[in-house]
Amino acid sequence: MFEADVLDVPQQALTGGLPEIPHVDELLREAHARYSADRDGAVATYIPALAAADPELFGLSLTEVDGTVHRVGDTAEHFSIQSISKAFVLALVCESMGHEELHRTVGVNNTGLPFNSVIALELNDGNPMNPMVNAGAIATTAFMPGNTAEEKWEGIRSGLSRFAGRELAVDEQVLASESASNHRNQGISDLLTSYGRLRGRPEEIVEIYTRQCSLLVTADDLAVMGATLADGGTNPRTGERIVSPEVCRDVLSVLAACGMYERSGEWLFEIGVPAKSGVSGGIVAVAPGKGALGAFSPRLDRAGNSVRGQRACAFLSRALGLNLFASIPRPPEETSHG
Repeated sequence: MFEADVLDVPQQALTGGLPEIPHVDELLREAHARYSADRDGAVATYIPALAAADPELFGLSLTEVDGTVHRVGDTAEHFSIQSISKAFVLALVCESMGHEELHRTVGVNNTGLPFNSVIALELNDGNPMNPMVNAGAIATTAFMPGNTAEEKWEGIRSGLSRFAGRELAVDEQVLASESASNHRNQGISDLLTSYGRLRGRPEEIVEIYTRQCSLLVTADDLAVMGATLADGGTNPRTGERIVSPEVCRDVLSVLAACGMYERSGEWLFEIGVPAKSGVSGGIVAVAPGKGALGAFSPRLDRAGNSVRGQRACAFLSRALGLNLFASIPRPPEETSHG
């Protein structure tokens, strides 16, 4: 899906910083122009409120770790963050519970199955496997600090707002729509409880999880949130340290392995950056030490990932040198060991 679209783009190596500002702006405009006419995929319908999304919306925003912003298209359009919230709630939980506890209680391995799979839980004795599928995300949300559901929710809302560098609000229409149709998540939470892997009352945890998915963001917000992970936990918009560099490392490694669901291996092979998608059409892709790309386009593939967003990320990863695995040979005079 990705390679044929970008074979004509020279592969840049992951060395140094990003190109000069005018060149980055030019490449964002080129990516937007390349894929604006793409009509592949369809908007999500299993959450009724998402079915009303305008399929023509398309925005690309890139925030560098120094706070420089590049944008093109519908980057100020608000949409619900959905599963992209998993990455940033994971960061907040990692900050409080630590590396080893996360590994032991939630897991970090890809299931190879759809994001809302119940079979994956049963096959692994109730182990959620990783925090990017719904079972693992619900279990992770339950680990948020707080003695009450309201305290946990406020910790999530304020924490994700700090990542974005502005106050985020819930889309009440999306929340109501998801709450009326999230029977599978309720079943997943009950199954987690039956295995002793959910901390708290399942109906309360699912309600918190549904709220976090209903927070409104923009492509600009996603770029800032991702750039915070790219810069060791410091928000480039506000200068505030949100989480530690160690947490950023852990979150980005999970995103690399699991962030694009059952297509994560193909994403890493073709694009080579940690990323997370959401069924409202958002993608955040993070280049450590450089910055992050926020993409928004509501048409999705069968795995629930934005089609235009993926193709634009593939183009920009290649053109901007974002791929973690891309390198070039050193000049002969530098390779000699004397």
